[in-house]
Amino acid sequence: MGSVFVVLLVVTNMNDAVTPKCAPSTQVFENTLLALLSVYVGRSFPPITVEGTTMIQHHVNNHHMSIYFSPEYIIDGAFDTIGKAGELADLLTHDPVAGTRVVSPTPATRHDIVSVHDETYVDRVLNGHGGQFSSDDESATSVLATTGGVLRAVETVLENGGCAGSLSSGLHHAKYDHGSGFCTFNGLVIGARQALKLGARRVLILDLDAHCGGGTKELIGLLRDQDIDGIEQVDVSVSSFDQYHNAPFAQLKIVGASQYLSTIEQSLSDIADPQSIDLVIYNAGMDPHEKAGGVTGINTEVIRRREAMVFEWSKSHNLPIVWVLAGGYSGDSFTKRDVASLHRITIEEAARIYTDVTF
Repeated sequence: MGSVFVVLLVVTNMNDAVTPKCAPSTQVFENTLLALLSVYVGRSFPPITVEGTTMIQHHVNNHHMSIYFSPEYIIDGAFDTIGKAGELADLLTHDPVAGTRVVSPTPATRHDIVSVHDETYVDRVLNGHGGQFSSDDESATSVLATTGGVLRAVETVLENGGCAGSLSSGLHHAKYDHGSGFCTFNGLVIGARQALKLGARRVLILDLDAHCGGGTKELIGLLRDQDIDGIEQVDVSVSSFDQYHNAPFAQLKIVGASQYLSTIEQSLSDIADPQSIDLVIYNAGMDPHEKAGGVTGINTEVIRRREAMVFEWSKSHNLPIVWVLAGGYSGDSFTKRDVASLHRITIEEAARIYTDVTF
């Protein structure tokens, strides 16, 4: 029985204030001790919690990348921002990307959303009014599901390291008290705020959508006004929509096709002390592509090189990273399936670099 008391002493003196980069190994150690103790004394113990949030060790195979998706993401007949997730999920079902698996997330809650957005606005949307895609509760169901996907991906990589993603779009234009640009709630900032709650000290939002992330910049600024620091944005766009003035925590560059990749490379290189970043949230828009809403000269090869650049940079610094879909739109000669195929490039490059699969 003396050995039991030794284990209890270790567990009860364990420091629960786990920082994200230490979380996987520490969490495994703590939960292994609890599991051994449970077997020895014949009863179970609750999982370790971090700052009020239960962080259960799922023993995820680190050679697989989780992709979060639910049919609730989709609104029938909706704009591509919502509808294309179903196309991509279907594509992944019929032609899976090696090293990945699709996981259904639990939806976000009102509490998650109001950590960033105005309560009156949130309640209006959740009661079926004011969403960007429909005027009923279908929009509320969708936006809670897609935001939930971002949150679950954030939690996964903070717990296990590596890379995860969500087939979520319609995020970075949403402002504090209203939607904008087909974005209802800003899942990027909500995800970053959740990361801070889980112990992260520095979260980078990397936005490579065609359009500027003005909503993200506004919300980060409002959080900083509440002394909630630790979130920053690097934004390279090809359109001035939702443009904003640069700030120490949000850097925007608007460029053409000829400077696109070199500007992204320089922007990544300019990030100070990248090893201190606890999480990257990557808004991987396909709308810079010349056929998906962008500019001539940014073709599929450029997009693939961009995705490889981003994931190689984050992997080289051993950074956990979460990706989301962001923009990318069909047209007369470019179908929704074509758009989904572009988004698949993000998944392929993330899997290749973070799970070491070969295509």
